[in-house]
Amino acid sequence: MMKQIPYGLTDFGRIQKENYYYVDKTMFIEKIEMQPSYLFLIRPRRFGKSLTLAMLEAYYDVRYADQFDELFGNLYIGQHPTPIHNQFLIMRFNFSEVSSNINEVEESFRLHCCGKLRHFLQKYEHILGKEIWNVLNEETLEEPGALLSAINSYATLKGDIKIYLLIDEYDNFTNTILSTYGTDLYRKATHGEGYIRRFFNVIKAATTGMDSAVNRLFITGVSPVTMDDVTSGFNIGTNITTDPWFNDLVGFSEKELREMLTYYKEQGALPMSVDDAVTMMKPNYDNYCFSENKLADCMFNSDMVLYCMKSLILHGVKPKEIVDPNIRTDFNKLAYLVRLDHGLGENFSVIKEIAEQGEIVTEIVTHFSALEMTDVGNFKSLLFYFGLLSIKGVDMMGRPILHIPNLVVREQLFNFLIQGYARHDIFKLDVNRLRTLFENMSFKGDWKPLFEFLAEAIREQSRIREYIEGEAHIKGFLLAYLSMFRYYQLYPEYEMNKGFAD
Repeated sequence: MMKQIPYGLTDFGRIQKENYYYVDKTMFIEKIEMQPSYLFLIRPRRFGKSLTLAMLEAYYDVRYADQFDELFGNLYIGQHPTPIHNQFLIMRFNFSEVSSNINEVEESFRLHCCGKLRHFLQKYEHILGKEIWNVLNEETLEEPGALLSAINSYATLKGDIKIYLLIDEYDNFTNTILSTYGTDLYRKATHGEGYIRRFFNVIKAATTGMDSAVNRLFITGVSPVTMDDVTSGFNIGTNITTDPWFNDLVGFSEKELREMLTYYKEQGALPMSVDDAVTMMKPNYDNYCFSENKLADCMFNSDMVLYCMKSLILHGVKPKEIVDPNIRTDFNKLAYLVRLDHGLGENFSVIKEIAEQGEIVTEIVTHFSALEMTDVGNFKSLLFYFGLLSIKGVDMMGRPILHIPNLVVREQLFNFLIQGYARHDIFKLDVNRLRTLFENMSFKGDWKPLFEFLAEAIREQSRIREYIEGEAHIKGFLLAYLSMFRYYQLYPEYEMNKGFAD
């Protein structure tokens, strides 16, 4: 029976038991165990982080010891198990489940954490002993930090108990608070006696105590901002975000993609050749590199690949919309964070420079607070963490060169540019009219009215001339608007026979 496409699935056990295709990432378990015990990984949204944590949970959880062969027998780690598999009590949180409504968020956070901790106690009562309930009063059971601290203290004193703490999307709801309600309400949650800060202070204490039961920790998120705010600088673990060992921990390499495509081709389900499928996906989903030492090993966004594969396998055609709607929604959530500097300040100029040049040189800043996000260097790094920029190489000074990874991301950056012009009443176009003219050029060869329309618009709207002086700026402006329609692929400064198209 042909394996199913695991689009949208993050349940490792279900993927393995219900005949879904799984790209084997279990070889990274050995590398993870060679690292310090407390790890922190940043990757863009919908890149496979949740499935990675689910895989670690299944591998280390003592409750799954009798299912080891079923879950891992056909995978790398099943043939090369490490001594500590199925030796841990797993404590897992997923902060994407916390409401981001400012009137509900604190209570939602409390309920989520306390609910997960109570579930932990129930799951492992046979190991912890029923007497643990005797040391937990009602007040402790209702406060996340106090409950986590009590569990860790009890398990530490009991001895021979190891807890693996997993936190998925640690900054999901805090980023939404920041983007929706601004820095004041965000600071109340993450600074001083804020409820999130209190909880992370307990985690910090648990990971620094002598012989603490919390033996290992793995946290994932999309930026270092919240971690810096809730821990007064990142000092809760080792950041492996740009470690070359973990460049391909999440996402798909081209080799992994080709293996998957070959499997479905051999099953008679892929309606095109493997090479043609790769050629179709590569410009849109590929080119994410997270380490300067892995420039030849760029990654495909796994969510977008599976979204496309689902359409190819089930319907025999590529999806009508090349961008997964869920990805587009995530891009919209980033819009505020990208324009935090208010007005067309330095960071808008950064977006404009990237749109015009296609790349930018900057050091990647490993930690900064929300109040420091609008600093130009931090802002450039934020674009990298969000997946809007990727490492292309290094310049002669050894500084990373970041570039737009693919057409999907480039389209989004151009949208940010268009929104910025329109929001500040610098330049607006009748998009419906532009679409009609673009379609006439694309399907009827009637190109002249489109360019007359653009030229007249630039001439009439004088404010735009303050922002697009010179050829490069005009190019960036045109690229932004012409990229709104997918009838053509735009290649600025495309080299042709040792020359350029222009």
